[in-house]
Amino acid sequence: MKKTAPEISEDNSTRSSLELLYHISRELNSALDLRALLERVLILSMQNVGAINGSIIVLDDNQVPVDSAIVAGDEIHNHTTKRLQETLEKGLTGWVVRERKVALIENTAQDPRWMPRQYEDEEKQYPKSALSAPILTRDRLVGVLTLVHPKPGFFTQEHVALIQAITDQAGIAVLNARLYAESLRHAEVMTSLAKSASGISASLNLEDVFMGILDQTNFALHVALVTLTLIDMQSGTQELKAAQGSLDTLPAGSLPPIYRRINQHVVEKDEGLILPDVSQEARFVSSADSDKVLISSAVLCAPIHYGGQVIGTLQAINPKDGEFTEDSLLILTGIANLAGTAIRHAQLFEQLQAAHQRYQDLFEDSIDPIIITNWNGEIVEANRKAALASDYSKDNIRSFRIDQIHQVDQDLVGKDYRQLHAGKTLAYESSLHTASGHEVPIKVYVREIMTEDESRLQWILRDITEQKKLDTLRDDLTSMIYHDLRSPLANVVSSLDLLETMLPSEDTAMKSLLDISLRSTERIERMTESLLDLSILEAGQPIGKRLDVRVYDLIYEAVEAIESTINNKNQLIRYKVSKYLPDVSVDQDMIRRVVTNLLENASKYSPPGSNIEVGAKQLEDQVQFWVQDHGQGIPASEHERIFNKFTRLKTENGPKGLGLGLAYCRLAIQAHGGSIWVESELGTGSKFSFTLPIAKDEDK
Repeated sequence: MKKTAPEISEDNSTRSSLELLYHISRELNSALDLRALLERVLILSMQNVGAINGSIIVLDDNQVPVDSAIVAGDEIHNHTTKRLQETLEKGLTGWVVRERKVALIENTAQDPRWMPRQYEDEEKQYPKSALSAPILTRDRLVGVLTLVHPKPGFFTQEHVALIQAITDQAGIAVLNARLYAESLRHAEVMTSLAKSASGISASLNLEDVFMGILDQTNFALHVALVTLTLIDMQSGTQELKAAQGSLDTLPAGSLPPIYRRINQHVVEKDEGLILPDVSQEARFVSSADSDKVLISSAVLCAPIHYGGQVIGTLQAINPKDGEFTEDSLLILTGIANLAGTAIRHAQLFEQLQAAHQRYQDLFEDSIDPIIITNWNGEIVEANRKAALASDYSKDNIRSFRIDQIHQVDQDLVGKDYRQLHAGKTLAYESSLHTASGHEVPIKVYVREIMTEDESRLQWILRDITEQKKLDTLRDDLTSMIYHDLRSPLANVVSSLDLLETMLPSEDTAMKSLLDISLRSTERIERMTESLLDLSILEAGQPIGKRLDVRVYDLIYEAVEAIESTINNKNQLIRYKVSKYLPDVSVDQDMIRRVVTNLLENASKYSPPGSNIEVGAKQLEDQVQFWVQDHGQGIPASEHERIFNKFTRLKTENGPKGLGLGLAYCRLAIQAHGGSIWVESELGTGSKFSFTLPIAKDEDK
């Protein structure tokens, strides 16, 4: 009879264990909600072993706690991420995770692995027994089950075997429930981000974008305050751009120092941050921080990116429901990433709008008439000045083609304006046809432009009426000078020639004065002849008599004509003329004046005592001449302009004149079939070169 009791007891214990496993199996097979599953398994386990407290902590693949169930007596306690992390780092659960073994503690007061529970009062910290086991599935750790009994030494190896059986049963179910919960959370995150994306990108107005970002953050996280700061890229300082929520906590529209320090940390580390309680963060709290309400708040902060660069931060303060989790940070980070693109697009749109407005202002307020056409020449836009200049209204002018407003230079712009596709600005003179029938002389500048991503042509019609009047006045004055000087100058030359024959040969002083007078009159003669030739060449009349002339004669005669000027400035002429040069077919007097003009300019702009080089060489069927000085040089921007009539370089204390010499040189050389150019840099002097075709006999 005595042997029967233990057998009955053992059978009862086995039956209880099987019943427990059966109930747990049913719970495991009937639940996918992770929290509900954990609570039911834990309560059944505690009831069957007589435990007073128990917990199940679920871990992700990185051994980070993601959920838990904690039961103390009849109460179920909410966990905190911070407390779970401490338990894993210092407590019994952490030891089980690291060792992956069952831990049996007979007396918690004597085992350093035991951490007092946060829900136990200090007076209740009496010795207990504890049992903790890893929840494994295929060597994959998914959690830890811990049971506590009020009596030291209560748990036995039978309990260990029972706990191991429970954890073996629970492993796959807990993993599946965890994955299911994760999938639900990810779905919630993606849903929140999808809603946020549509809400944030609904507008291109920057203020609306800011408000959309704050609205979506508040909608997704339910917080007391959301702030958005951007970094000034020049100064590197934070600028509070928008806030939503308890605005009374923000003094004078700025962030308190502690929140600026948190933002700065996030910017420097380029990573999001969860702070359950800012008051416990010594790295951010300063003795100068006085607002205790703000300091004790929970903060979530994420960097805002654009183009791989942190441009600001998005900060959420004090969640209204629960606490900030990793999912919260994931949502905020996603919204921040969406925000970066939306903010940058809105900023670019504002800049584009501002640039467009500036262009419109410049377009409308321009002092010159401006017309915009398509590539068919149809006018699509005109500014106020164009309407005033043409006497048409802006609506009427848009009904015309550009060639109805003025005569287009087809030779220059090409058929269908093809020459304008090269991107250059072309210029020519024409006349504006006004509604009143008047013809207004204009200088036309035309080029391709892009307006609203469409290629157009811009025509600037500059009124040159006054310039034409001035040119006419100059031409009349030039003609008057030539004609009025010619007769008296001839008389002066004749008189000087007569005086030269009458002077005694021994009167050297008078002879010297007469030489000066003769050279001066010769110079005036050259100028008047150049004025006449300039008029002839501009009119397009052919050159008079051409002769085959030796290159040496042209150069030496020109040097002889300015020899006195060269000597007066103590300058030296250096010749660099190739031997056996062929003759050139030219109007000798006209080309001699060209060389003389270049030599005179070289002497004028070169310092006393300097050298002037004159040279010539053959280039295939042409002869190249050049004159090189050591003056102050000519800017590259003036290389073409100086060959225009009445154009002179603006230099301090420089030689004065009408600016006709180089214009004459260009027309004379071009009329002979050659070309003329200048090579010069400031401070290095100038080299004027021109080419002339060799004589036909020489060519043969």
